[in-house]
Amino acid sequence: MGFWVTVLDPTPSSPAAQIADEEIVASFFQKEKLQALVTKSDVVTYDIEHVDTAFLQGLSEKDKIYPAPELLATIQDKWLQKKILSGGGIPLPRFALLEEKDVWSAFGFPVVQKARYGGYDGRGVAVLKNEKDFPYHFSGPSFLEEYVPLEKELAVLVARGKTGEMAFYPVIEMIFRSEANICDMALVPARIPPEKASEAQAIAQRCVEILQGVGIFAVEMFLDQSGRLLVNEIAPRPHNSGHLTIEACVTSQFEQHLRAICGLPLGSPDLLSPAVMVNLLGMEGYRGKPCVEGLEEALTIPGVTFHFYGKVETRPFRKMGHMTVLAPTLDEALERARRVKTLLKIRA
Repeated sequence: MGFWVTVLDPTPSSPAAQIADEEIVASFFQKEKLQALVTKSDVVTYDIEHVDTAFLQGLSEKDKIYPAPELLATIQDKWLQKKILSGGGIPLPRFALLEEKDVWSAFGFPVVQKARYGGYDGRGVAVLKNEKDFPYHFSGPSFLEEYVPLEKELAVLVARGKTGEMAFYPVIEMIFRSEANICDMALVPARIPPEKASEAQAIAQRCVEILQGVGIFAVEMFLDQSGRLLVNEIAPRPHNSGHLTIEACVTSQFEQHLRAICGLPLGSPDLLSPAVMVNLLGMEGYRGKPCVEGLEEALTIPGVTFHFYGKVETRPFRKMGHMTVLAPTLDEALERARRVKTLLKIRA
């Protein structure tokens, strides 16, 4: 789009830096380097929640950072995030701060314990199915949440511009690898009734309006077995579930984010084709320089696009890239995606 892009990342030649104009090699908590990035930039954004929001909130130039550092600080504290959303009438699983008296006995089992800070891709979450699992609970700031019998896990991408205009992508269905609690595939359109899709988009819209966010947001939801839609959490950035928008939608989530934070008109989120994204995860038992196996055969499948991130090391279940599969119908796309999964392996 013609922007000069500077990336701050602790890894030299990081994936984003490989296609950016300039890289600042520094920790996300290295204050002088964060200051340098903000000072030299007209617009600043982030692709990870784990940054020094306390420092960013104190900068005189914080108004050029989108979404706002104050919003990011709210998102970082998952309990505070839920408290604010609950106050706005958003449907959520029942939750309570673990410091409150008799919380364990009030919830009973099964129950989910979640860390207030730093959880990511299944880390910071303990599912305790019965009293025998209690020894697996963890210490530190956390809260308990109602265990939700799931029908599906969904995500709605919402873009909001500087003047409040909004755009909504079709609802995405996520399928998870249970052993690692990490997204395995994403499907669009989600296999839910149209009225449920409209309800999910309306809930996502209210979430982003409550936060007054600017940029792209992924509102992750549970559809439980009784038909309730419950918000799980919000990502204030381009999201793994939305990578398929690069091929499947008129405007990708990445372009949409830039449009929103730069004050440009939002693009069309319309779906061009049913699509399935397959996350390419590092295989168990392998750690080191990544080696892609089965690419040539996978690329013979119609409608397949390959994205490799350029990370210098693979390790078990690390997201190393993804494949997007387009097809005339979702069933065809899913069948092709399953073939891709059997062929493509990330070893070392």
